[in-house]
Amino acid sequence: MENFDVIVVGGGPAGMMAAGRAAACGRRVLLVEKNRALGEKLNLTGGGRCNITNAEFDTRTFLSFFGDGGKFLFSPFSRFAVQETFDFFSERGLPLKVEDRKRAFPQTEQASDVTRVLLEYMQENGVEIRFGVVVKHFSLQDRRIVGVETNQGCFTAESIILATGGAAYRATGSTGDGLGWLREVGHTVHDATPDIVPLRVKEPWVKDLSGTTLAPMRITFTSANGETLSKAGKILFTHFGISGPLILNSANEVKKLLKHGPVAATIDLLPETEIHLVGRRVLEAFDENKNKLVRNATKQLAPTGMARALVANLPPELLDKKVNVVTQDERKMIVQALKGLPLTITATMGYDWAVVCDGGVALTEVDTRTMVSRLHPNLYMVGDLLHISRPSGGYSLQLCWTTGWVAGESA
Repeated sequence: MENFDVIVVGGGPAGMMAAGRAAACGRRVLLVEKNRALGEKLNLTGGGRCNITNAEFDTRTFLSFFGDGGKFLFSPFSRFAVQETFDFFSERGLPLKVEDRKRAFPQTEQASDVTRVLLEYMQENGVEIRFGVVVKHFSLQDRRIVGVETNQGCFTAESIILATGGAAYRATGSTGDGLGWLREVGHTVHDATPDIVPLRVKEPWVKDLSGTTLAPMRITFTSANGETLSKAGKILFTHFGISGPLILNSANEVKKLLKHGPVAATIDLLPETEIHLVGRRVLEAFDENKNKLVRNATKQLAPTGMARALVANLPPELLDKKVNVVTQDERKMIVQALKGLPLTITATMGYDWAVVCDGGVALTEVDTRTMVSRLHPNLYMVGDLLHISRPSGGYSLQLCWTTGWVAGESA
């Protein structure tokens, strides 16, 4: 049995930040990680570029994106917020840049550089790191968590920081184990469901558009019982359906619509053009291509990369007509397809594809001034273990940096 001042369970962003900060405050720290490397999920974020935070420097505005959870977070964000994140990485040789929607990335555009900086931070402060350590459960005496039972024996500590993450990206080892341990010691844990997640589509033609990004666009979802939801922004077509910032940030609402069965969706390919002007656009394109078949004129009708989608949604007999014999009703059919391309949403892509899952420990059971459990006075919880909804765009990682820093400083 080995004893430490602080044990951090989990080598993701919140865990690495917590371990480094605790060690910088003079604590003897052990970080245990069941994988053979640190930051496996972190290295995948932002398509490997790492959307490290959102450059909204007004804390009240930033926390408004956390829904009901925001009111619990003013104290930790008063100690370590967006500006501190910019300073932390810049001072360690990894300056950040800001892109659309205030998303901040390392200038190198390499998520692995973020993991490297955190590893160096831990190493310079003497954190001991052990890989392949599978935690089985907590060791509990009275109300105190005195240690962790693992496949490599028992480790004890004055303080335990749990940073095992939620259930998103399961292939990286983030399987929600920590939530089960928290239930075992009496915490209320809301069940996790995929929150920020791509959507699965029924129509096979979507596969042909894999990798195509469409912006700006508008998508309208309609549930089987008539509820509607309309959103505007970017959409990314994939081999299984649709993704991209707009879809990821709409998924939580679409999940509710899916409770009634498959959801009908329509995509307005030309949302900034009124329908009568789209009709004129079609007419002008046909005037320029009178001797072509309709299928060969679709590239001039649809936004870049979307001609195949238009072809897939028009009758073969129309596609094989020459433009100069298309009727007015058939032109209207083309206009309707451009302004309302139909899709059927059958499901979300589930935990394996989720960027973030909701669920986690009820915030009423966490003293967020220090991130310590209100049930166990030496157990700290950080990052995705907390029951907080948030959009994509850097908000989840900022939650990791803030809660990790505060827990490490408090443990």
